[in-house]
Amino acid sequence: MNNQSPIRRRLKIAGIVQGVGFRPLVYRYAQDHQLSGFVLNHSQGVSIEIQGQQADVEDFIAKLQHSPPPLSRIDRFEQIELAVIEGCQQFEITTTRSQTDAVVVVPTDKSCCDDCLSEMAELNNRHFQYPFTNCTNCGPRYTLIKKLPYDRPHTSMANFSLCPECQRSYNDPLDRRYHAQPVSCPACGPQLSLLDPQGQTLAEKQDALSQCIKQIKQGKIVAIKGLGGFHLVCDASNDSAVKQLRQRKNRPAKPLAVMVANQQAAADLVSGNEQEWQCLQSLERPIVLMSKQPQASLHISGSVAPDIDKLGIFLPYTPLHHLLIDALNCPIVASSANISGEPVIIDSKEIVDKLGHVIDYILDHDRAIINACDDSVVQVIAGQIQVIRLARGYAPLSLAIDKPVEHTLLAVGAQQKNTLAFAFDHNIFVSPHIGDLFSLEAEAYFDNTIATFKRLYQLKPRCIVHDKHPDYAPTRWSKALQQRQPDIQCLTVQHHFAHVLSVMAMHQLTDPVLGFSFDGTGLGDDGQLWGAEVLLTDINDYQRLGHLKPFRLIGGEQAIKDPRRIVLALMLSNSEEHQCEKVLARCHKLSCLSQYSANFIGNLAKVHQSSQGNGGACPQTSSMGRLFDAVACALGLITVTQFEGQAGMLLEAAANKADKPVDFVLLEQQGQWLADELFHQIIIKLEQQAVTASLINNIAAGFMQAIGNAVLATAKKYPQLPVVLCGGVFQNRYLTEYTQTKLQQADLTVLSNGLIPVNDAGIALGQIWYGIHHR
Repeated sequence: MNNQSPIRRRLKIAGIVQGVGFRPLVYRYAQDHQLSGFVLNHSQGVSIEIQGQQADVEDFIAKLQHSPPPLSRIDRFEQIELAVIEGCQQFEITTTRSQTDAVVVVPTDKSCCDDCLSEMAELNNRHFQYPFTNCTNCGPRYTLIKKLPYDRPHTSMANFSLCPECQRSYNDPLDRRYHAQPVSCPACGPQLSLLDPQGQTLAEKQDALSQCIKQIKQGKIVAIKGLGGFHLVCDASNDSAVKQLRQRKNRPAKPLAVMVANQQAAADLVSGNEQEWQCLQSLERPIVLMSKQPQASLHISGSVAPDIDKLGIFLPYTPLHHLLIDALNCPIVASSANISGEPVIIDSKEIVDKLGHVIDYILDHDRAIINACDDSVVQVIAGQIQVIRLARGYAPLSLAIDKPVEHTLLAVGAQQKNTLAFAFDHNIFVSPHIGDLFSLEAEAYFDNTIATFKRLYQLKPRCIVHDKHPDYAPTRWSKALQQRQPDIQCLTVQHHFAHVLSVMAMHQLTDPVLGFSFDGTGLGDDGQLWGAEVLLTDINDYQRLGHLKPFRLIGGEQAIKDPRRIVLALMLSNSEEHQCEKVLARCHKLSCLSQYSANFIGNLAKVHQSSQGNGGACPQTSSMGRLFDAVACALGLITVTQFEGQAGMLLEAAANKADKPVDFVLLEQQGQWLADELFHQIIIKLEQQAVTASLINNIAAGFMQAIGNAVLATAKKYPQLPVVLCGGVFQNRYLTEYTQTKLQQADLTVLSNGLIPVNDAGIALGQIWYGIHHR
């Protein structure tokens, strides 16, 4: 007989602990150990008071720490001894309470679980073929929450009254739908409707889905409402439908994502390693960039992802997607419904207004999307996930930090691929993908996302961190706010410094690292456009150890769209005036410049030769991204840039087919890599040999290997420093895998990017990491 006196203990738990089945699991563990007390949600996390024999209490705590719910993440676990309460016999789940400062982590949306899919297939189950089936282990979270704590009245499900059967499940701690906030069934939940392009209702409920499936089979384009926004959907095997989608949306070349039923169907289209297949089937269900099968057994249109060897592929992640793709029995294009450069659309009225000319039908439903959230895009490089677009399933991304932040900080990110970051208490939050801030709609989405996080966490930022570029929309927003509220502090962080800091933040580092920050553009300290930077970086500052030798962009922004101008600039770089005619004669032999007249090339050359300083018609840049553009253009892979990153994708596809990479060298002179000299090596190779597909492939591989070798040579000078590879250029799998392999073979440490994107979507995290240490 155990004569020990009982004890009582309070547990305060913070992290991802709401909307993930935490309280019912606590209830079951308490029942198993015959403990009394209660558990409750509040806006700072979960509180538990537990009472019983000491051994039972200790066992309960150990089990909770080591076996929490699969979707949860415990960031802090505090214990306080309390006085025993006489007569406390039961363990209860009590009413949620609000508190002033919210620090609970908003859970991300998760894909439909196997249990729910099984119920949807049971003829006599009330969830049979119901497209909004969910439970504690799956379904929407962030996209439907209005405020914390995460309870049904604070979500877009507030207007849907539970039927008696759903209410019983919702109230039963032993049911997997206990307090699953979106829980519903056909009797009490959201319903589908099929609309025409003018927004008029054509069919409802099951008939709406049946009609939608019929129209897709007939080659129609349908806007379908998902978790965080609409998709533009058509039959991926119907070449006419895919081409029509491209034509209507004015998207001539940028790859389209494809959804397939399962891994087996995916394997008919793409090949992958173990990590890629695991990523594809993970709860996050991202779009995964995988290698195309050379002889795919499942047909899709060649217009889905033309001229590249990768395909963005993903699996169904909502019950609606499962029902849709099971009935269609074919791969579908599922592309974000938006105007190019604008946020994903979440409302059918906006679909009618903006994309009525693109779509034939709209499959809508009446569960409102509160917070837009696009599909995440990832790839696996050197056995690690690299996030390209941080969104559904991964975002909001939360990081627990050791030391609390005294005052709330907001980092407003970059101009392109914008995300936001907040820091307060022991937390950093990075928002889902917002996009490029070149339109009023995108800037409004930026404002709305800030408002969402302020509302969720009752935040009043005291410090704003922004980019150095004065004309970026986030910078202008920050300065305007400071004018209205002079007590707000503004901090400025240089673009490429922020790239390196983002990786340091993922590892919570403040000590020096050696950063290689390669991208398209970012304003440097000297007013030039940087983009291939070697930075000795710590939390306080950076030293620019090296960079590409600057070259000119003839016509400025025009050169980014028309890389033939960059080809010409690199050909003319360092040439004496009396040699200009000789250079121009060589230019005429390049196929990429053959469409230009001699007079036009001559005029561009005069503009180049007469340019001085950093501005004007030919600003200088040290951008690795622009060098990639020029090389792809010189090899005849592109003439004009149709979408960002196109040159890198085409060079990667060519390099993957190389059998003997050309041995190029990226020379260094006084801390500058000689971009023009490397380019001239490529031109000479093209002049010396007959230009064949094999030569182009070998040049592409040799070009990127030369860059990787240059990174290695520089890193070897600082063997004690961890290496950071960051910036959008390192989305190139060939370059990154080659470089990482070389660095690791030299026993140098390479820091992973974790889940923070290597591109400009990581800038906000770098900014916030600086702000935390310099408030």
